[in-house]
Amino acid sequence: MAIQRKSLGRGLGSIISAGAKKSATPLAKSAPAPSAQPEQKEVKISSHGLFSEIPTEKVIPSPYQARREFAEDEISNLADSIASEGLLQPILVRQSKDGYYELLAGERRLRACRKLGMKKIVACVQTASDSSAAAKGLIENIQRANLNPVEEARGIAYLMDNFKLTQESVSQRLGKPRSSIANSLRLLKLPEEVQGYISSGLISLGHAKVIMGIDEGAQQVIIARRIIESGLNVRGTEDALRRLKSSGDKRAGAAAAASAKDAVIRDIQNKISTRLNASVELRHTPKRGKIIIEYLGNDDLQRILDVIGVKV
Repeated sequence: MAIQRKSLGRGLGSIISAGAKKSATPLAKSAPAPSAQPEQKEVKISSHGLFSEIPTEKVIPSPYQARREFAEDEISNLADSIASEGLLQPILVRQSKDGYYELLAGERRLRACRKLGMKKIVACVQTASDSSAAAKGLIENIQRANLNPVEEARGIAYLMDNFKLTQESVSQRLGKPRSSIANSLRLLKLPEEVQGYISSGLISLGHAKVIMGIDEGAQQVIIARRIIESGLNVRGTEDALRRLKSSGDKRAGAAAAASAKDAVIRDIQNKISTRLNASVELRHTPKRGKIIIEYLGNDDLQRILDVIGVKV
């Protein structure tokens, strides 16, 4: 079905007049026409900002955008909706240099309008600090079009690192429990490969919580791959982790026993070497072994024989 271009011009006027009641008695044709008023380009709506129609080409991306990927099919669907019903929710911007506007929230709407070839877009122009701009963009993405868990974690980390915010203050700004903020940040300690699986939805947050119970990064990757290859649910992942830890404990026990055994052999070897004042190697197994003694010429051999009480 062809897109009806006539609906693209609804813009500011349709938003401001939306919901206004029409007069029950129409004006008589003979009534004098009201004096012409210049078109309003800016209407104050609240202390938070102004509605304005601004050129789409004058809107620049936010440097604090947490979302890394935009699904093209979602942008196309949104463009179809805007073409049919108009832009129902303005974008949020703040004034930048040289007449440009920095986008605070609404990048998908902006992309959809540009896809339709719209030259202007309705925006709410606000005054915002850098930290507030970053927080608004993150909140917009979380509430309107869910970020994947890793994108959200990176956005939270950006707020904390660049604006010296605590987990508590981020919790208040985003309206999320502090425990949720802490758990989100823990995702960034996982190996990049595992983070990639979470971002793409191959493993869930439930899986990720189980994986975070492993200290070793290599084992975290092994479990993540096993989840994907075997289609494990969270309970199956917990069982796999228990088996991995159990086998790991057994290997650790065997290694500890072997280390203790080696220490005893080295101690005996050192005692023989000290007693003979010669280089000694002790090769031991439970059933057989060797003692190898090095000597330097006939005189050194005779000395060693005398030490061990062998007469020639």
